Amino acid sequence: MTAPKKKITIAVASGLFALLLLALPTQAQQSEMFGPYELHYSVVNTTFLDPKVAAAYGITRGEKRAILNLSVREHVGEGTEPRSMMLKGKTWDLIQNQPLEFQEIKEEQAMYYIAEFKFINEEWRFFEVYFRPDGAEETYTFKLKHQLYIN
Repeated sequence: MTAPKKKITIAVASGLFALLLLALPTQAQQSEMFGPYELHYSVVNTTFLDPKVAAAYGITRGEKRAILNLSVREHVGEGTEPRSMMLKGKTWDLIQNQPLEFQEIKEEQAMYYIAEFKFINEEWRFFEVYFRPDGAEETYTFKLKHQLYIN
């Protein structure tokens, strides 16, 4: 009986995760085209995450912690379809360099890939991610520069 209960909790938390990302300011969610694939990305301080959602995904909340959130959709006809993807990436600032370890989150109509990292207040973070959507013939490189602040 506990296994189904855990699945329901994860499903509810997953929906809450999507709602949280939608509730963030519009500038928080951005996208970039790579051929027929649209990569959506956002950088979110973990203090914005509901404690229950963070706990459900094993995310450590803290004022100097954030997540990189990625998802990819393939443009097919007049619509888009979510795609799983293989990822490898890193992030760095002037002091620290760290690999990104992505966790996949699946929902009915979406897949998210999140990676936690630490940051220094007001420091610029640089990201470099190599990703290959399921069914793609090539690996794409995504680069981002983002400044983070303690809330």
